[in-house]
Amino acid sequence: MDIATLQALKPSEFEEAADGYRATSEMASTAKDKVENQIAAGVRNQLKGAAATAAVDGLKELAQNFHYVQTECALASTALNGFAYDMAAAKRKLEAALEDAKAAGCTVGADGSVTFPAGGKEVDGKVPEGGTVSASTSATDPTSAAIERQAVNMHPNPNFGKAVEFANRIGDALKEATEADAKWAPKLRALKADDDLKVSDRDWSDVKSDQDGVSDAGKKYLDSMPQPPKDGSPKDNAAWWKGLNDEERAAWLSLRPDSVGKLDGLPSAVRDEANRVVFDETRARYQMELDSIPKPPANEWTYIATPGGWASKVHTDEWMAWHNKYGDRYEHLNKSLDGMKSIQARFDATGLATDKDHKGLPPAYLLGFSAEGNGRAIIANGNPDTARHQAVYVPGTTSNLSNIGGNVDRMTATWRVATDEADGQPVSTITWLGYDAPQDIVKDSPFRHYADDGAPAFNRFLDGLEASHTGDTPPHRTVIGHSYGSTLVGAAADHGTLNADDVVTAGSPGVTVPKAEQLDVPKGHVWNEEADGDVVPDIGRFGHGGTDWDGPWTVPSDERFGAKQMTTDTEGHSGYWDEGSDSLLNQALVVAGHGEDVKLKEPTPTWKYTR
Repeated sequence: MDIATLQALKPSEFEEAADGYRATSEMASTAKDKVENQIAAGVRNQLKGAAATAAVDGLKELAQNFHYVQTECALASTALNGFAYDMAAAKRKLEAALEDAKAAGCTVGADGSVTFPAGGKEVDGKVPEGGTVSASTSATDPTSAAIERQAVNMHPNPNFGKAVEFANRIGDALKEATEADAKWAPKLRALKADDDLKVSDRDWSDVKSDQDGVSDAGKKYLDSMPQPPKDGSPKDNAAWWKGLNDEERAAWLSLRPDSVGKLDGLPSAVRDEANRVVFDETRARYQMELDSIPKPPANEWTYIATPGGWASKVHTDEWMAWHNKYGDRYEHLNKSLDGMKSIQARFDATGLATDKDHKGLPPAYLLGFSAEGNGRAIIANGNPDTARHQAVYVPGTTSNLSNIGGNVDRMTATWRVATDEADGQPVSTITWLGYDAPQDIVKDSPFRHYADDGAPAFNRFLDGLEASHTGDTPPHRTVIGHSYGSTLVGAAADHGTLNADDVVTAGSPGVTVPKAEQLDVPKGHVWNEEADGDVVPDIGRFGHGGTDWDGPWTVPSDERFGAKQMTTDTEGHSGYWDEGSDSLLNQALVVAGHGEDVKLKEPTPTWKYTR
């Protein structure tokens, strides 16, 4: 990099190119949404058969291609802006040094050398002569720096020291520009896609590498922007995002989708956009890793003779060797991918109507996602930010990413019925698996710490729904807790203010408090369902039931608790969302703000227990 090249460089041209890539990204996003939510939905609702299935599969692939274009063009836009930022900084340093040199009467050569005029006190009757200096290595070499300072101090011409400073500043600017050029060139080349029409798992897996590369190169660029508040409240997060301009928002979304997607208080559409990138990248990476693991040996079992003469069935040595090396990871990858398939199935069901008399499902919003550990997934039916009625459902024991599909289906069913009852007002129902639920009924579910650990995140999420809502009227919000999920709801109320208008518990083993009035919602707005054959309320009361100092353990099904007991016509612990049931209808009526129409039953007398 030389002076002429850096002077001629126009960062604005790269910024204009970045704007073009960002516009392309936005167009690809719009096209993706239209294909997924309108065109594919129309085909599903109107056509049947092999041809329709093939058409839908083709549309899904097209939407995936658009999503990849959206993601990579956004990265290209951020990379170009980052390059322009670095080069503009170097150019400003060069121009300032040139101006200062000129003002001091110095002349700068094409090679960056600086010629200084004669000056200073006469020595032997002569004014010290001028001369020419070049940039030194003093910035990085302490020895050279010391020698240079000594030379400046000893030189009889004061212009010598000024010229050395100008030359070094010019050299630093050129070095900075050269390093920026060398740093960004490979990052931009890496964003080039394969020359084909199929977005493969490899392509999506490379997205994370591209993000990391651009993020590393663009650290100064990203650091120059307003940073998200550290441990900020949802309101703080919302204010931060609102204060960003379009370029800054695009940079955060493209470089930190995992961070942006987790921020409660941001618009749901923004969180969905960020989490969809994380979702597709994770799914591709997991599938590639799974494909790289050898399949388990076919001969898993063998029989050995015991001392008593009986044959005992045991794993083969071959299978055990495979399991010890790959087993846990193989299981995690398979289960996680199963959960991701269920989430994708909900995406693909957008617009699908059960019959001609019902509305098709609204777009799904992925408000949280992670495949680490037991997994996290927060999926909304419809945009919560524009919904008049919101319902947030917390699943219970054994819930994890692998079985998220059943919990999503419950809120899909609730959305359909609540929408029918909502007098035309928009409804959004949300499955919130944002905590580590107990995974074993016997070993884990009796302990409260799972609820206590997850409660702060749940409270932040509810506050985030408040902060991101855009309607003129605050939304009516219902919290639904099933099984141990109701225990988390109780813990959330215990840890702080539960930002809800109604609470519904179903099959609750206890909510840690003995009175409905302690759940932080208006009096008369706590509802409970206990179906015939559901043993969880009585079994769980000793672990999670609330108690007064002199009273028995209490669960929401008890009269003493004070909840409104809704009628149920389902059986067992898992049927509360059965299609066509009163159990589902009653919950939907609460969600739609029509609690007055809920069918109630006589409360069960408080279970007698004397300590």
